[in-house]
Amino acid sequence: MPIKNRFAELLPDITEWRRDLHEHPEILFETHRTSGVVAEKLRGFGCDEVVEGIGRTGVVGLIKGKGNSSRTIGLRADMDALPILEGTGLDYASKTPGAMHACGHDGHTAMLLGAAKYLSETRNFDGDVLVIFQPAEEGGGGGKEMVDDGMLDRWNVEEVYGMHNWPGMATGEFAIRSGPFFAAADQFEIVLTGKGGHAAKPQESVDTTVMASHIVIALQSIVSRNVDPVKQAVLSVTSFQTSSNAHNVIPQQVTLRGTVRTLDAEIQDLVEERLKTMVETQAAAFGGSAEVNYMRGYPVMTNSDEQTTFAADVAAKVSGSCHDAPLVMGGEDFAFMLNARPGAYILVGNGDSASVHHPEYNFNDDAIPAGCSWWTEIVEQRLPLAG
Repeated sequence: MPIKNRFAELLPDITEWRRDLHEHPEILFETHRTSGVVAEKLRGFGCDEVVEGIGRTGVVGLIKGKGNSSRTIGLRADMDALPILEGTGLDYASKTPGAMHACGHDGHTAMLLGAAKYLSETRNFDGDVLVIFQPAEEGGGGGKEMVDDGMLDRWNVEEVYGMHNWPGMATGEFAIRSGPFFAAADQFEIVLTGKGGHAAKPQESVDTTVMASHIVIALQSIVSRNVDPVKQAVLSVTSFQTSSNAHNVIPQQVTLRGTVRTLDAEIQDLVEERLKTMVETQAAAFGGSAEVNYMRGYPVMTNSDEQTTFAADVAAKVSGSCHDAPLVMGGEDFAFMLNARPGAYILVGNGDSASVHHPEYNFNDDAIPAGCSWWTEIVEQRLPLAG
């Protein structure tokens, strides 16, 4: 069961779709053009039902097979771009200043469109397929919005499958793992208040810059000294902003922002509790105060055992092998769909490209036939027609 010949024929068309999406990136839930393009193509393919506005700007298409089964599986791709200024210099580079498809969601959308076209043409499966095009994966929680909108219940979806391109892995190869795969992604904001004053008279002030500097260093000990060494956790302070940028002013306030990534609910609770305690006590020791806002984000994305084995078998038949994927400390809001239904998420190789979220990243169109073939084989094997 190698790559399907039909996708070699469709590759120029799917590549054209992908590059059009790349040229017109849209951020978070503002995927109005993208959603419109997707819906128009799904209707043109002959999908039995196309619904827009699921999860605000999401789109779904229902494709019915030839058999009589009532089973439905979902295939999901993300559509949104990132607030990054593109640096590729490509002919089809972003025409929207400050927005770029730097994570390959243009490729994910194009591959699922290609699969939808094939499935609408052939319908060699027994049951229904819901192709799911999701906005706002990059921090907006679009997956949660679609689930909360009743999508999975409305179409009686039993299982869900997702895919992401992976730079550094050979083009068209696959990797997957069962159980926890992508990390929970939390955020924090810390506002430190002291007593501002003249930089030449620090004894009359409560120096928030010094206070914040000690806190940044102290927070690193949470992972190194509180988290079990065989567990995974990342704590990064990513923003340090003072209320003054003058050379001769000790600022009244400093704001720190950052992220926490964990793969275990107990570790997630531990890091949150230790962060709050450490920040508050450190601030008090310097004579200041702290306000901590800890925000839970995407949950741990966990692949189901049975569906992961099945997805890996399909991938091995499509590309010749399927690798064991590493744990990933990045977040992925497909977690919300996998929390609601069993399923699996797989990585497809993007070759020797820049990393995702980099201004010179570009999705590798050579990965399209493998990705499309995986989608369609998932359907035809999971919903087989009676022999």
